[in-house]
Amino acid sequence: MPSSRTEIAGIEMQNPTILASGILGQTGESILRVFKEGGAGCAVTKSIGIEPRDGHGNPCALELDNSLINAMGLPNPGIDAFGDEIKIALKSGKPVIGSIFASTPEDFATLAGKMEDFGAHAVELNLSCPHAEKYGLEVGTDPGRVGDILAAVKSKVKIPVFSKISAMVPDIRGLAKTIEASGGDGIVAINTLKAMKIEPEIGKPVLRNVYGGLSGPAIKPVGVMCVFEISREVKIPVIGVGGITTGADAIEYFMAGASAIQIGSGVHYRGIDVFKKVNAEIIKFMEAHGYDDLSQLIGMARGV
Repeated sequence: MPSSRTEIAGIEMQNPTILASGILGQTGESILRVFKEGGAGCAVTKSIGIEPRDGHGNPCALELDNSLINAMGLPNPGIDAFGDEIKIALKSGKPVIGSIFASTPEDFATLAGKMEDFGAHAVELNLSCPHAEKYGLEVGTDPGRVGDILAAVKSKVKIPVFSKISAMVPDIRGLAKTIEASGGDGIVAINTLKAMKIEPEIGKPVLRNVYGGLSGPAIKPVGVMCVFEISREVKIPVIGVGGITTGADAIEYFMAGASAIQIGSGVHYRGIDVFKKVNAEIIKFMEAHGYDDLSQLIGMARGV
């Protein structure tokens, strides 16, 4: 039987599927469900900030033909109220990554330190939310600012630090190089894409926040391209995310250069056990094509 085990910055996973931030990561119990019922190899929490945040009002989500748009606005209980949730999630024995957002390097460092104290195996810096003022795309668009954030966080924690970035930046390869040069342990690509929907009958945007983040199958080609470009520029691992609902989707990301993949909207399309399904499809593909280990797939398309 082929092995789909993988390792990211020293974090070993039984399979390469990871729960993406923002989906079922709000509580420790929901993360346990993702592990026990869903079969994920790792999970990322909801993005957590310094203070509690209500997020945007309704309507804050809608479904299109082959995608979703959400404008939740980073609702969360604040870091001091989240420690117990991490402890519950860790009962699974599987790796848990704490997602954090802030507007200053100092706040990012404080959040990362608390996530490490809670027992998180790594932190994921949300540098690319497309629907939250002060904490959104402007944080992760400027390479200098990203470098300052990483320097502050790396000086505070010993656990791996992953940076989640957007495709909507002027130079994604240059940004990736900055992350690597600043000590980043991995790159997560991509976050949702800034998008909106207008209702023609009333001539107004549907979402209360006007703009939201586009996710689902529609963004997969963009995510695959970004992973392909990033992985050819840096040596640190890349985690692919965006539109993954099947094993074939995951295989594309691996061949583009990803060492693991995150699934978010796929839970909506295929249920909480999408992680089990995708992993089974990955193994079936490997078996059919004579691959023994996942590492044989990673980056094989980069030689073009």
